[in-house]
Amino acid sequence: MKKSGILNSEVASVVADMGHMDWLSIGDAGMPVPMETKKIDLCVEQGLPTFMQVLENVLTEMAVQKIYLAEEIKDQNPTQLANIKQALPNVEIEFMPHSDLKKSLAKTHAFIRTGEATPYSNIILESGVTF
Repeated sequence: MKKSGILNSEVASVVADMGHMDWLSIGDAGMPVPMETKKIDLCVEQGLPTFMQVLENVLTEMAVQKIYLAEEIKDQNPTQLANIKQALPNVEIEFMPHSDLKKSLAKTHAFIRTGEATPYSNIILESGVTF
């Protein structure tokens, strides 16, 4: 049994399978997920687990070189944006319209659904390398 890091077996497997520049997404409970994208549903109830709890857990094992966020997060959820920037302080951010972010989920290895219930709490993580 693992002692620390990502304990959810589905999430751990996806992260372990990531290569350089592959995408993984994490989002709120309401984000529509394309049929062809693997959805790992961690939502227990509204607000549980939070987006940041899941993101911080994934970051314990995943190298990230770039992130993609909805442009709307700047005005609609600046607190969450600040939390993301604090968790990924030296990572490039690309903003796009929320409608484009939703379409981009089709290119991710998986979407991890949280219980988050705040607007635009969705992210695409682009895998970096550790060497």
